[in-house]
Amino acid sequence: MVSAVHPGAVLIAGALLVPFLRGSVKQAYLLLLTAGAFLAAISLPEGVYWTVESGFLGHDLVFGKVDRLSLVFGYIFTLMAFIGTLFGVHMKGDGEKVVSLVYAGSAIGAVFAGDMLTLFIFLEVMALTATCLVWARKTTASYLAGLRYFAVHAIGGLLFLAGLIMHSYETGSISFGLIGLDSFASYLILLGFGVNCAFPLLHAWLPDAYPESTILGTVFLSIFTTKTAVYLLARAFPGTEELIYIGAVMTAFPIFYAVIENNMNRVLCYSLINQVGFMVVGIGIGTELAVNGAVAHAFTNILFEGLLFLCMGAVYHQTGRINATDMGGLYKTMPLTAFFCIIGAASISGFPLFSGFVTKSMIVSASAHEGLVIIWFTLLFAAAGVFHHAGIKIPFFAFFSHDSGLRPKEPPVNMLIAMGIAAFLSVFIGVYPSSLYSILPYPVDYVPYTGAHVMAQTQLLFFSALAFTLLMLAGIYPAEMRAINIDADWFYRKGASGFMWLLRNTLSRFGEAVARFAFTTFPGTLAHLSRNPAAALKIAGDTVAASFSSEPRRGIIRNRISREKAIYPGDIIKHWPIGATVLWISIFLVVYLVLYYI
Repeated sequence: MVSAVHPGAVLIAGALLVPFLRGSVKQAYLLLLTAGAFLAAISLPEGVYWTVESGFLGHDLVFGKVDRLSLVFGYIFTLMAFIGTLFGVHMKGDGEKVVSLVYAGSAIGAVFAGDMLTLFIFLEVMALTATCLVWARKTTASYLAGLRYFAVHAIGGLLFLAGLIMHSYETGSISFGLIGLDSFASYLILLGFGVNCAFPLLHAWLPDAYPESTILGTVFLSIFTTKTAVYLLARAFPGTEELIYIGAVMTAFPIFYAVIENNMNRVLCYSLINQVGFMVVGIGIGTELAVNGAVAHAFTNILFEGLLFLCMGAVYHQTGRINATDMGGLYKTMPLTAFFCIIGAASISGFPLFSGFVTKSMIVSASAHEGLVIIWFTLLFAAAGVFHHAGIKIPFFAFFSHDSGLRPKEPPVNMLIAMGIAAFLSVFIGVYPSSLYSILPYPVDYVPYTGAHVMAQTQLLFFSALAFTLLMLAGIYPAEMRAINIDADWFYRKGASGFMWLLRNTLSRFGEAVARFAFTTFPGTLAHLSRNPAAALKIAGDTVAASFSSEPRRGIIRNRISREKAIYPGDIIKHWPIGATVLWISIFLVVYLVLYYI
């Protein structure tokens, strides 16, 4: 269809004009641009669009594979691009705004990609622009975190590219669809997606990089990379059993890091991994209910997790503080921000009438329907844990707890409106879940508001709150303190340091010795011998003869060797007269001619 407009192209192309605009014109343009991308997304009919002939192995590039799965992510990505842009529209930094728009547009491009080569291109643009967003803060910490981010995602991209090439060779197609885990190529592709999805042991880049970005950069980063990976897994690996266990681990281990973390953005980063784990479990189960739950939870998580990042960004914008030890009592002068934060906390915790309740429960119910008892208990534990570290810790330590003495004003109106939109949608979906269920990939036959479900979830949350209260009163709850928490990145940081030490010391010395022999000693010896090869052979022969001679004879030979070395490269070999040489050459030619003509 000619009238169809790619939402990602709207953002990427429109971003190029941002540096040429100024003041209120630029702000209005940014909002209209992102709103236009959202309108383009919601007006897209299902089908295949924007196909380009390519010489790559005879395959075409498909920039628009539009179906119910890709549309759900297209809707929420463009919507959050608008909300994020509205939140930071007044902030300085044209370069950051351009990069954030290209980053969002590339994520949308990856969602609608119909072949793996197009997908690879968009994923690499995402990795590059996300690195620039981390660097946008222009500090030493952000520079180093950006380098680590890019290195990790470059490895993920190479894994995906290797799997892509092998898969295209095996199947003769680069079309992006159901792949399944049945070949070495599929494992490489899964690992490539797993890096972006923050699989266990591959996750440390997320809490390392996101908090080091700017306020706007952190908001955008929290929205796109991991959720794009969730879409890729839902497209290529639904029903892959290994994902059930990977996702279950993802839901559990971040809880322990989030509880002891002081930096609020890092708490939310671990919470993000926890929530993505629920989605990965749903994709691994692979039933219609489970996949619908994973996609729906990705949709709502982008809203309420994004809302929490917006709230913490607003606090940081007004106070310059982001650590729990430096905040507290902010509800007195920032009541609206505190209210929005509580809505986000209630949503992520799964309180009834909030969006998390109507989506997370689909995944938990799917695990129970399939008889995955251990996974079901793990998800319940993770649901209680997220209430602790995101539902309670974030609003409690930021806005209540001890009084820090800070009395900041509410953030600018555009920030409040952005938070208000995300908060409203989090409540609206919780009250009217059918509004979300109607756009999911499969028909939904699920009722979240049953008496048993509401009572079970409410009891779980209230007992979790009781446990938090008792731990606080007893002084057992981990105290907020300034500290560096060791994560899985410790291994590759130390491993990289050890590898560089090995390169600089043992291997570098060995390399120097090899280089010295190859480029100095050996060529020098050859040059020395070439000055008089016959004399050199004579000296070598005498040296060997001396080794096997008797003692008297050995002394004579050694004296001769000394004289030969002393006059080297002079004539120490008696040469034949020229006439004798000519005679032998003539004899050789005569013999050759006789043999030739016989």
